[in-house]
Amino acid sequence: MAKTDPYAALRIKEFNIFLLLRLFLVFGWSMQFIVIEWQVYSITKDPLNLLLIGACEFIPAFFMAPFAGHIVDQKEKRTLLAICIAAFSLISLGLYLLTTDDVVGNWSTNAILYSIYVLVFFGGFLRSFFGPIIFSLVALIVPKRIYPNAATWSTSTWKIAAVLGALFGGFFISWIGVDKTLMIVFVLVVISFFLTFLIKKKPILNKKIGESVKESLKVGIRFVFQNKAILGALTLDMIAVLFGGTVAILVIFAQDVLEVGSEGLGILNASISLGSIVTMFATTYIPISKKTGKKLLISIFIFGVSMIGFGLSSIFLVSVLMLFISGAADGISMIIRQTILQLKTPDDMRGRVSSVNSMFVGSSNELGAVESSLAAKLMGPVAAVVFGGTMTLLTVFVIGVKNPVLRDLDLRADMNAHESEA
Repeated sequence: MAKTDPYAALRIKEFNIFLLLRLFLVFGWSMQFIVIEWQVYSITKDPLNLLLIGACEFIPAFFMAPFAGHIVDQKEKRTLLAICIAAFSLISLGLYLLTTDDVVGNWSTNAILYSIYVLVFFGGFLRSFFGPIIFSLVALIVPKRIYPNAATWSTSTWKIAAVLGALFGGFFISWIGVDKTLMIVFVLVVISFFLTFLIKKKPILNKKIGESVKESLKVGIRFVFQNKAILGALTLDMIAVLFGGTVAILVIFAQDVLEVGSEGLGILNASISLGSIVTMFATTYIPISKKTGKKLLISIFIFGVSMIGFGLSSIFLVSVLMLFISGAADGISMIIRQTILQLKTPDDMRGRVSSVNSMFVGSSNELGAVESSLAAKLMGPVAAVVFGGTMTLLTVFVIGVKNPVLRDLDLRADMNAHESEA
């Protein structure tokens, strides 16, 4: 029954606590990012400063990721998560203090900006730990036979929290101001900190405690690049995000192509998220263990086609539909990728493998925004989106032909191998 039960993971008390913890944490994190962008741009009126915020978070997150994975595999995950959340709460408190009237009225603009950049930098440092910790902790909370169901609920919670955090961040700025909004973020993070202690400490499954960092990183990276299923799934996701993402230039379509204004821009953004959320919940009822590889390839193929359709559309409702479909396809591919990683990664290497995943996905998000903006500048927004969608389709074709391990991947055998677990 558990294998087809859409609520199997939710029947585990600690997993529910984990979801609630993640909901508060990601909601606060997403709201904080929106508020800080708003505050910095309000102070400077220079788009370059927004790029600096992204760089301050991305650079430490990317370069620290492999070392974070090594540390996560060596340490107890629940305690490490509590430490990271406690540190993040201090960052949230610091950002709140930087927006209060006392600081704004007495500090110079540069002093406030530099302090914000420093705190965002340390937030990026912590970001490199959160992914590996959460990925590893889920595997210690739920039995392997319900990993796909747990991955669905965990990813859905993250997506919903990220969307609502960004949405309410904008509302709260208008309703109660920047400083009070950041105080709410601090409270949410503190709540998530206390929730960690409702989860029991977990065993450290890595048998090579004390292994050198160099050797540990070498083993983790070698495993990813030798496992055709994992490498293929990561490559597909990276290329789709790198070339197929349109979020960075949606504002151009809203203003110049579709001419629908800021309200239309909000609808376009929301349609992507709505598509992802709907399909993520749908996958709790539709098993993805059968013909997993083909489903992943098909979902990313549909994503590429919908991107081309969006780029060519001059009708607002058609554009909304194309983005909804792209979000739906992306939601399916995210669930499948997380399930492949959970089932194909040895317990003692989850931190390092998740770090490599973070590097693939994290770098492609930021570089994808640069690629989209540059392509739109060089060839126009329509051609840029069509080009990105076409590159996504070509990647699906090449990997489908050149990587039969991923193409023919079926996770039913992996599921059956753990059927005896309670």
